[in-house]
Amino acid sequence: MLSHGIIQAAYVIAALLFIFSLRGLSNQESAKTGNIYGMIGMAIALIATIATLNGGLHWVIIAMVIGAAIGLYLAKKVEMTQMPELVALLHSFVGMAAVLVGFNSFLPLTSFVLSLPSHEVTVHLIEIFVGIFIGAVTFSGSIVAFGKLNGRISSKALSIPYKHYWNLAAIVVSIILMFVFVNTDDYTLALICLLVMTAIALVFGLHLVASIGGADMPVVISMLNSYSGWAAAAAGFMLSNDLLIVTGALVGSSGAILSYIMCKAMNRSFISVIAGGFGNKSKSASSEDEEQGEYRELQPAEVAQILKDARSVIIVPGYGMAVAQAQAAVSNITEKLRSMGVEVRFGIHPVAGRLPGHMNVLLAEAKVPYDIVLEMDEINDDFPETDVVWVIGANDTVNPAAAEDPNSPIAGMPVLEVWKAKNVIISKRSMNTGYAGVQNPLFFKENSYMLFGDAKDSVEKVLQNL
Repeated sequence: MLSHGIIQAAYVIAALLFIFSLRGLSNQESAKTGNIYGMIGMAIALIATIATLNGGLHWVIIAMVIGAAIGLYLAKKVEMTQMPELVALLHSFVGMAAVLVGFNSFLPLTSFVLSLPSHEVTVHLIEIFVGIFIGAVTFSGSIVAFGKLNGRISSKALSIPYKHYWNLAAIVVSIILMFVFVNTDDYTLALICLLVMTAIALVFGLHLVASIGGADMPVVISMLNSYSGWAAAAAGFMLSNDLLIVTGALVGSSGAILSYIMCKAMNRSFISVIAGGFGNKSKSASSEDEEQGEYRELQPAEVAQILKDARSVIIVPGYGMAVAQAQAAVSNITEKLRSMGVEVRFGIHPVAGRLPGHMNVLLAEAKVPYDIVLEMDEINDDFPETDVVWVIGANDTVNPAAAEDPNSPIAGMPVLEVWKAKNVIISKRSMNTGYAGVQNPLFFKENSYMLFGDAKDSVEKVLQNL
């Protein structure tokens, strides 16, 4: 067993490496280095924590081997398109861990300890109560997010009568239970309060995420990321583990900042996302059934000719490209067009896909140069001077209704203004609406053309014609 000073020094080094990891993950060029920093920091944290054990090491090793085996299996099996739902599922593990740590911290206490007039006991009980509440909300909410992302649960927002009052009642009752839990010297009553609160928190988490529409799921992922961080920090307080507190605070704060960025990208307030979602609005001037006009269809050979004749092309990828796994073919077309003297760039919306940064990762994986992948704010002013915009599998993030229709559920949401280009080609399987369930007037504009079919097949046919 190592000395306390060495262990604390290891924790400080690990915490610094985690900070370097977050810094590295802030851009594509340094992301790999950031991941390496994170892995080294976690290895140091694990070794230092194991060194504090007085017994039961074999159980820890067995758990680590099982966990590592599952992690390696998932890393090899899960496709990048499934990453959002995997992240949601991993958040649920953090939440459940906080719940289990909380109960494990409370159960050894006795009625005698609870009756002691000690401020430390009071603080510890509050830590337990709050940690279990956050963990339970994170667990059940993440399970619902996982179900929505993989299609097992409808992406539509759940709306029950007086839902906001039910949420408020859950919080108020939990606060009352906390006061009883902290102030009673009856062990049985305290345990009952803890169990009732846990049940309320689980239902609260389920309802919280179920009430959020599918279009807001990127925010939900980052929100749950923040919750899992605070749950880990709470577990750190319960275990008196400084590194867990610091790490949880880093994850919690970074997740909260990311949630803010996502909400800003959709012109939404965080409270409005939690309270509902795009799916809550019952009226829209751009409903799915309303006639918008006629669309024009192109074949792959015609698309190839338009791209050949263009001087500048902007490709806007969306989740449809990810599902079809068309990024490699898109990369090949990019290379071909650039070799022909065509300027090719990519426009990425902050909430493209169902996970922040998802499109950037897919394009980097396909060897698309970093310098031609631009964020929405960097490229939006260039559309009027662009010959061709090719939208591949994107829908809500290029919907002009956000800017032109004040009655649209996505009114005010910043979008890629692709309709300002000379020609717009939209690759889609059909004329169905996107994940937000909102019809897209872009499909019917005079300068827009539809390329129907699976994104990968369509892109490969265009490449063959090039």
